[in-house]
Amino acid sequence: MKIVVTGGAGFIGSNFLTRLVPRYPEHSFVNLDKLTYAANLRSLASIAEAPNYQLARVDLADMAAVDALFAAQKPDLVVHFAAESHVDRSIVGPKDFIDANIVGTFNLLEACRKHWPRGQGLLHHVSTDEVYGSLGATGYFTEETRYDPSSPYSASKAASDHLVRAYHRTYGLATKITNCSNNYGPRQFPEKLIPLMILNALEGKPLPVYGAGLNVRDWLYVDDHCEAIWTVVEKGRVGETYNIGGRSERKNIDVVHAICSILAQETNQPVEKLTGLIKYVTDRPGHDLRYAIDATRLASECGWTPRETFETGLKKTVRWYLDNPQWIEDVRSGEYRKWIDRNYGERTGHP
Repeated sequence: MKIVVTGGAGFIGSNFLTRLVPRYPEHSFVNLDKLTYAANLRSLASIAEAPNYQLARVDLADMAAVDALFAAQKPDLVVHFAAESHVDRSIVGPKDFIDANIVGTFNLLEACRKHWPRGQGLLHHVSTDEVYGSLGATGYFTEETRYDPSSPYSASKAASDHLVRAYHRTYGLATKITNCSNNYGPRQFPEKLIPLMILNALEGKPLPVYGAGLNVRDWLYVDDHCEAIWTVVEKGRVGETYNIGGRSERKNIDVVHAICSILAQETNQPVEKLTGLIKYVTDRPGHDLRYAIDATRLASECGWTPRETFETGLKKTVRWYLDNPQWIEDVRSGEYRKWIDRNYGERTGHP
């Protein structure tokens, strides 16, 4: 089977490929990636020379290039990770999110429709729980929860979800969609909460926490997410949506304290030294209060449940960043430093 993985040099895509390429030598994997700021080819070093893997530098927003890749590769399966995904960046510059998440998905769907005769091929679309908006203190997102996106990022992902469903219903394209909770783990670009806290703490820099740190997220270890996606590819129903959650709801401030505790143990320093770096900063606009996933459908239909608890997954994550300083050096470019300074430098104040 020929499998195209879009965005395979990003966080989740690279973890997906490094797990599956060695496991399935009978399948051929093509990594379609634009190689933007968050892509890191070092994350794919373990499979770079694998005979069943190749990289194709293609921008999904370039319809002609996508069409040419489909014509040359003739994929049987597409797993669609490629997306701009950082909420704060979408607030500062939403156009990139429209181009990547909406136009890119449209171009991919058009290529699938053109090159796959009806009844052939499968597109698995990877999405987010942020399309559902915000929960109160109780309740869970299900696959029937209405869409209510709050940010340009979540709105662009909601639009891409709707396009995928429309192509299934209108053109008979075989599709599956998964909406996941917050991912964390190895190889995550350090603009997201957990790697940012780890790396800033190691360097003695402030640990910026939005508002009072009371926003709640359900945390999903990236390896569990990758296994869930492959499980849906193999066992999920065509045309169906499956929510993927980690059963690990935590307040943001509690996540930061947990990171400080693990780092203190791993680096033999007082935890108070690290927690003293916490700095509460002005909350971002439209910050959703709480996300929580009901993954009952995935468990009952496909037999998937997460293997990692938040505690075990976070320890593995911290240890990975401690053990991979060269990867960190590669991603901490001048552009990254300027972004962090611009995003957090002017945010002051306390809850």
